[in-house]
Amino acid sequence: MVPMAPFPALPGAGGSTPATLTRRAKAAIVVRLLLNEGADIPLEDLPEDLQAQLTKQMGSMRLVDRNTLSSVVSEFADELDSIGLSFPGGIAGALDSLDGRISKQTAARLRKEAGVRQYGDPWARLKDMGVEKLLPILENESIEVAAVLLSKIDVARAAELLGKLPGPQARRITYAVSQTSAVTPDAVDRIGLSLAAQLDAEPLQAFDDGPVERVGAILNSTTSITRDDVLEGLDETDAGFADLVRKAIFTFANIPKRIAPRDIPRVVRELEQEVLLIALAGAEAAGVKPSADFILENMSGRMADQLREEVEELEKVKPAEVEEAMSTIITTIREMEASGDLLLVVDDNDDD
Repeated sequence: MVPMAPFPALPGAGGSTPATLTRRAKAAIVVRLLLNEGADIPLEDLPEDLQAQLTKQMGSMRLVDRNTLSSVVSEFADELDSIGLSFPGGIAGALDSLDGRISKQTAARLRKEAGVRQYGDPWARLKDMGVEKLLPILENESIEVAAVLLSKIDVARAAELLGKLPGPQARRITYAVSQTSAVTPDAVDRIGLSLAAQLDAEPLQAFDDGPVERVGAILNSTTSITRDDVLEGLDETDAGFADLVRKAIFTFANIPKRIAPRDIPRVVRELEQEVLLIALAGAEAAGVKPSADFILENMSGRMADQLREEVEELEKVKPAEVEEAMSTIITTIREMEASGDLLLVVDDNDDD
């Protein structure tokens, strides 16, 4: 029988104890063990040079005895147990972890100073974009770039985007998708970076909301006299803008059109009973009795009857008290909407 040559020694071990292994060799052992156990390790998130070093290290290794494996795993587990807090590596990781918590201007300046690209994977950002952001890209980019974009985002969003394009353009892009099999990963990455750069080139907005929303929110919190006076002035200056602001405004009078009947009990539970009683008592004099009726009709009959009795027993309420109570109710509804506890009904025909 021809004698078999022994397996080559573990690089870095030299036939000695596991403690003499390099950290790179230990990392390769741990990664190999995790892969054997079916773990999904996001190695692609590592810098490319570390991915290359790990691959070369694994390629140079052969067999590891059980004692060495047990020792390396035990050391790895001890290191994990001793970690109290970890930070992202480098300025790019720090900026990613602080995304949305520091201003866009500061983030852009720090990225520029550090010379790091905006996103490690631009497609992760593009995939989260809404249709309204992606549609202009499809309309203005080449057919080939549009085909790559549709191929990278989820199917439902791609279908929605195609449905918003003119038929001939949608057909050309769809055909171009069938030609993307030869596109290299490097080309896809460059396309993603280019598209992300276009989005980043858009000037930063000083305000989160548009002028219509901002004016509407301000007028929501004013008295009805001030609100009507401002809207009258806007009608004279810019009737179109005034119309949009009216639709953005949500007042006590809009409750029947903007709140679903099933949501009235939830709103009532958030209100102090005294506030609700004053608003109901003064609704007729304020010209918004339909809103009061709507509230009473969409709660339990027993509670509605009780509120009607208490309204009748109330002394005459002052207009200023009624205005304040109604404003409090609207503020509560807006807070419920902002927190996601309430979804207002969209009524494009609401001109009140």
